[in-house]
Amino acid sequence: MRDARAFILANTAVQRPPHVPQIALHLADEAHDLWLKTEEELAEAGVPPPFWAFAWAGGQGLARFVLDNPETVRGRTVLDFASGSGLLAIAAALSGAARVRAVDVDPFALAAVPLNAELNRVAVEAALADLIGEPVPEEVILAGDVFYDRPFADRLIPWFDALARGGKTVLVGDPGRAYLPKARLEERGVYTVPVSRALEDGEVKRTTVWRWRPEPPHAGPGLTVRARRPSP
Repeated sequence: MRDARAFILANTAVQRPPHVPQIALHLADEAHDLWLKTEEELAEAGVPPPFWAFAWAGGQGLARFVLDNPETVRGRTVLDFASGSGLLAIAAALSGAARVRAVDVDPFALAAVPLNAELNRVAVEAALADLIGEPVPEEVILAGDVFYDRPFADRLIPWFDALARGGKTVLVGDPGRAYLPKARLEERGVYTVPVSRALEDGEVKRTTVWRWRPEPPHAGPGLTVRARRPSP
């Protein structure tokens, strides 16, 4: 396997995603060509496709929300889950987050995040990890475009439930992926995001930013849970 940092520099160009032009990223010029190239080169190593090389609609929408509403992260610790390029981590750092950590299971993302953080002159910690099901110390969890696959969604939903019940703010950016559990979500903003036709089914995607609301614990058969009146 080539050195990941060298591969990224050789196969991407510095670009500014159209919906968040404040942020510069190393992104693929030719989506289809890079996808095939990395799949062919890395297939034997079992490395995922190069999600890190594109600014996906869900990530752009959520990054826009964070930049427009910096109080969401200002002074707080932030986790950019399934970070890819590090777009959300960078948006959080630019918006005044106290500390930002970006995690992904792809070693190329682990190389891309520091490169992109350097471009934007922000500090972001990067880690190669699968945190699903684990407690995390961060106060805010950002997740862009993660409900594209049923098995992955089935793992995420109980984890996001547990995090939200524990007092974490979980924000999801999603352009209408098939496995988004809308019943769990509270709408926070809607954006029309320009995208590449090579990656999506059109040139724009209506992208919604949601806050996660955990499913309440079951009271059990025959039991009624009553709201307690606040003390005067």
